[in-house]
Amino acid sequence: MGHITPQAGLRRKLLSTATSIALVSAGAMGISQATHAADTFKVGLVTFLSGGASGPFGVPAAQAAETVIKAINAGELPAPYDSAGVNGLQLESVVIDEAGGPTKQVEEYRNLVQRQNVNAVIGYISSGDCLAVGPVAEEMETFTIAFDCGTPRLFEEVENPTYLFRTGLDAVADNVGAAHYLNDAKADAERLAGIQQNYAWGQDSWLDFTLAMEQLMPDMEIVDNQTPQIFQGNYGTEISALQTSRPDIIHSSMWGGDMEAFVAQASVRGLLDQATAILTTGESGLHRFKDQAPNGTILGGRGPFGGFMPDNDLSAWFSKAYEADHGTPPSYPASKMAQALLGLKYAADNSGAEGIPTSEQLAATLKGASFESVSGTVDMGLAGGHQALQPMLYGEYHYSADTGPELRNVRAYKGECVSPPDGKDAQEWIKAGFPGADCN
Repeated sequence: MGHITPQAGLRRKLLSTATSIALVSAGAMGISQATHAADTFKVGLVTFLSGGASGPFGVPAAQAAETVIKAINAGELPAPYDSAGVNGLQLESVVIDEAGGPTKQVEEYRNLVQRQNVNAVIGYISSGDCLAVGPVAEEMETFTIAFDCGTPRLFEEVENPTYLFRTGLDAVADNVGAAHYLNDAKADAERLAGIQQNYAWGQDSWLDFTLAMEQLMPDMEIVDNQTPQIFQGNYGTEISALQTSRPDIIHSSMWGGDMEAFVAQASVRGLLDQATAILTTGESGLHRFKDQAPNGTILGGRGPFGGFMPDNDLSAWFSKAYEADHGTPPSYPASKMAQALLGLKYAADNSGAEGIPTSEQLAATLKGASFESVSGTVDMGLAGGHQALQPMLYGEYHYSADTGPELRNVRAYKGECVSPPDGKDAQEWIKAGFPGADCN
């Protein structure tokens, strides 16, 4: 599979996706170009449309936005979101490519608010972008939902937020959940190694995971951790080092094209026949790996998303509508974008505003709320009511040419099991043995 770069067909798909969202926003759902601003709610959507993160992450998120916005405007979602629009207003979107790094994204964010006059912003896959934009959202007093970025530092950088929210989980839950899964499913494993992208996301993920493993599987020997640069693409040296260290388990928080490239290369080299990989972001490859990931590879979806979605009316509708629109089942980045848009609709519909809700009204409504989603009930119970508290799930990848990919031996861990109580330092909580955790 190699390092993911958009080919000509993908570029056409990206253009089609962005154009389709613009058409939904501007006219296809009955909004004319001359529609007055007071009749619409304008949201900025930021996701990778180019680069290594686009194929596995950014494009599915953009496609999810296209599907969900179209349904919101037509009033075609299941209850409780079956009213047309957001607070009766048609939803207009401005789509921005997240490529370019944090400095560029801060500039793009300011442009969305000051020049595009958006009423809210939903976006950010990269933790670096998220950390850069968070303080700016507070400065500019604009309702903002981080739909995917997982850095646990987000609400350390933005203390006591008013306008910034995250409708998904952070990496602490990913890695504590991974340790629980190994303890339950791979209790006889003895040697552990890792490979993480060498920046804050990878470093924090490995630290949280190894601290949790010290609590849950203290006899496991940590034999190696490789730290390639983000978007490196070729992992021959790291694979050779991991083969030499002879692990039973390889943990990786690598994501997007990097994760897929490592899996493909490690499979060819036989590393993943020697050791079982546990990939905290692996579900994004569920419908992309095919036979390039060995059966038994352990995948996470950063919560109850993608192939881990529970069976409810919203997830059934979303799975059917997304596949009809885009030809493949939704992955976890697509599900998380859908969840952020449902959070926006919940906040707008319940704001009590006449016309366009203000950022203050949206924030007051979503803070500490519980709302229904494709992932089940979302409890905004962390970061003072600004971050979701949800279960973490892991399962084994299995593929055959006849039946396609599936997840087996799936285990779910309650939010109260994998996330520290609100206000507690995550690493201190893990080191203390997870006090207050409810894993029953």
